[in-house]
Parts: sequence; C-alpha cells; structure tokens
Amino acid sequence: MHYSATQFDSGEFIYLSVINYVTYFGMVVSLLEKPLSMKKHIEMLDAIFTYASEGILLVNRSGEVIMLNPKAERLFGYKANELIGERVEKLIPTHLRTTHKAHRAGYHENPHARGMGGTLNLFAIRKDHSEFPVEVSLSPFRTGDGDFVVCFVIDITERKIQEKSIEEANREIQKLNAELEARVKLRTRELDAAVKKIEQSQSEVVRALEKERELNDMKSKFVTIASHEFRTPLATILSSASLIGRYIHTEEDEKRQKHVLRIKSAVNNLTEILNDFLSLGKMEEGQIRVVPVLTDLPQFCMGVIEHIKSITKEGQTIIFDFEGPLQVWVDNQLLRNILLNLLSNASKYSDPGKEIILTASLEHDLLTIKITDQGIGIPEQDKEHIFDRFFRAHNAGNVQGTGLGLNIVKKYVDLMGGTIYFENAPGGGTTFTVVLPNAEPEQTTLAD
Repeated sequence: MHYSATQFDSGEFIYLSVINYVTYFGMVVSLLEKPLSMKKHIEMLDAIFTYASEGILLVNRSGEVIMLNPKAERLFGYKANELIGERVEKLIPTHLRTTHKAHRAGYHENPHARGMGGTLNLFAIRKDHSEFPVEVSLSPFRTGDGDFVVCFVIDITERKIQEKSIEEANREIQKLNAELEARVKLRTRELDAAVKKIEQSQSEVVRALEKERELNDMKSKFVTIASHEFRTPLATILSSASLIGRYIHTEEDEKRQKHVLRIKSAVNNLTEILNDFLSLGKMEEGQIRVVPVLTDLPQFCMGVIEHIKSITKEGQTIIFDFEGPLQVWVDNQLLRNILLNLLSNASKYSDPGKEIILTASLEHDLLTIKITDQGIGIPEQDKEHIFDRFFRAHNAGNVQGTGLGLNIVKKYVDLMGGTIYFENAPGGGTTFTVVLPNAEPEQTTLAD
C-alpha cells in the first residue's frame, strides 16, 4: 500500500519533518506494521516539541518560518500565527538583517549542523523591539517538499550578565592586584631606602670610628714625635745658650756665632714642626680656602729662595730658572708653603755643597714647578707611601722631620686643583713636579 504525506494531518507531517525525512520514512513503515505505534510516537514528539526548554523554529530555504514551539513564542513575544510565513529576519535586529540574509544564503549553499555556543555573538529582537543575546544551533535536513533548517534558540541574557559580572570582578581583581603590586613596589622602595639609610648610617658610624681611631693614632704619633723632635732642638738651644755665656772674650766671638747659628737652626726646626701641625689642624677643620691673586712669579720665587737660604746647609746653592709669562694666578700663601716645604726637604736630604734646582714654566694655562735635589732619593718600596701622613722613608736616618710635610704639600696641591708627582733623578737625588692651573677667579657681585 502506498501512502502520501497528505494522508497525515499537516501538524503530523511537520513534526515528522523536524526529526528528518529518513525518520519519517521509518515511521511510515512502522505505521504499516503497527498503526498504534505511530500515534504514540507522534504524541511523544509533540510533548518534546511543546515542552522543550529551548525555542524551536522550523525555517525553509526561503527563510520563512514554518513552525515554532511555545517556548519560541514566549521567547520572542509573538503568537505562532504572527510569525508563520514571515521571514526569519523579523527576529533579527534591524542593523543586522542585511548581513544575516547573506549568511543565510551562504549557509544553504553548504548546509551543515552547527552546535550551540562557539565564538559567535548573536542577538535577536522581540516583538517589543528589545534586543537580547542568544545562542543558536542549526540542523539542516531535506524532504520531498524541499530543504529545511531546525533552529534551536536559547536566551543567554542571564549568562551574559553573569559573564559581565565575572569580567567586572576580574577587572576589579586585576585592579586590586595592580594596586597591591604598586604598594608592594612602593613598600619595597621604602624598605630599600630605609636599608640604604641604615647602611649609610652604619657607614657613617664606621667612618666616624675610623676617624676617631685615626685621630687617636695621630695623637699618639704626635706625642711620640713631639717628645723626640722637640727634645733635640730644645736641648741644643739650652746647651748653646749655656756655652755662649762662657765666651766673654772678644777672640771667642767665632765660637759665640757658631752657637747662635745652632740656636737659630733649632728654633727654625721647632717652628717648622709647629707650622706643620698648625697647617694640618686647619685643613682637618676645613679652614683653608684657595684665594688666587695675580702674582709676579719670578719675583715671588726669589723671595722664597731668600727666605730658605737661612736654613740651607753650608755650601748649598739654589738655582732658579723661569720660562713663559711673568704673571700667574695662584694662591700666594699656599704656593709659598709648598715651595718652602719642598726646598727645605731638598736641603735636609742633600749633603753640604750640593745644588738645588728650582724651575718654573707657564704654558697653556698650566704652571709647572720642578724642584730637583742631589740627595739620598726615595727607596722603591717607599714610593707609594711617600705622601702618607707621618710616613718617613727608610733611608731618612737621623734627619729631623715629622713625616707631615709631603702629606700637607699634597693636600695643598689638591686644594688648588693641581697634581704632584716625583721621580728619582739620574745619578741620585729626587725631582718633585707640581702642576697648577692658571685661572683667573670668577668675579662675584654683591647679589651673589
């Protein structure tokens, strides 16, 4: 027996179309064998269709709505008779309808099942024109009446709200994390600063302790040097003064003059020692300032030489040579102390009758002064310590000195922005070289 689709009512046929044409054919065969079974299946299918929690739409190839279930009616706010025969684009927001038509046409060219979800952001529109987000799955099938698509539609508004809440919560968490990281970084910087401050304080304490230790050491050395260096000149002065009193005759004047010279030499030694300690104290207290003045350098150097002649050994001569412009900007007092100290050392560590050479030259805004003696020189092992405080070379022997002179000279040269170095001269002796800047001081005004 042959049955056509018209032998079922239209509702039954559409229900069968939903499940697909093959299933429908199977039902027809089953109906021929078991007529009661078909009715039962249709009732079950009707229950599924009617009570499904998803909106179900049946759409033909032209995009017309053929059928929808009660859930779809509630979902879109339409009655079935208001949508059947209408294009599915009626359920699409106006600004998306043109695009949807193109997508629908393309889909029918290559129909395939598409599940819920995915990466698509889909929206639908209700009868009251309110838009809402949806998920749609598509299931294409074909019957003798043409191609159809079953659309399952779910309103995901609540899910979107929850997702938005989660996104907002995540943003808030990220914001809190960023704030926490910023606070941690700030606290870390503050902690680092506090640690550095503590370390700096510790360093300052250590430096203060070292300074105090150095001061105590200097005091101890001062006491030792003073007790030795003061004792010898004072003993010389005392004995020479006593002997002078015995020489009352005119023919003994040569002997008196000899002791007078010894007294002068001892007094000069004491003065030199006291000047060294006084200069050192002023530098430690920061009382010394560099005040350059325009100076006639040859005349200045000759004045220093005349002064130093009174303490040179017998037969020693100082030779002076100068090249370049006559006038130079220097601090007279500091340069005088430098020259006196270096010339005094040259005399002390050289034998009687030896020459001491003082040369000065001014070139390219640099003043270069060299003092060369024919003395005992500086041992190789002592060179790196020669400018240290209280240091005396191993070959100094019984030559009087505090070990402060070269240390003070080095500090003076540094204050003036210059450099000092030395080398042993060929054939014996030492050459000290001082290089100082020749720069006119900047003019200041009352506003400064």
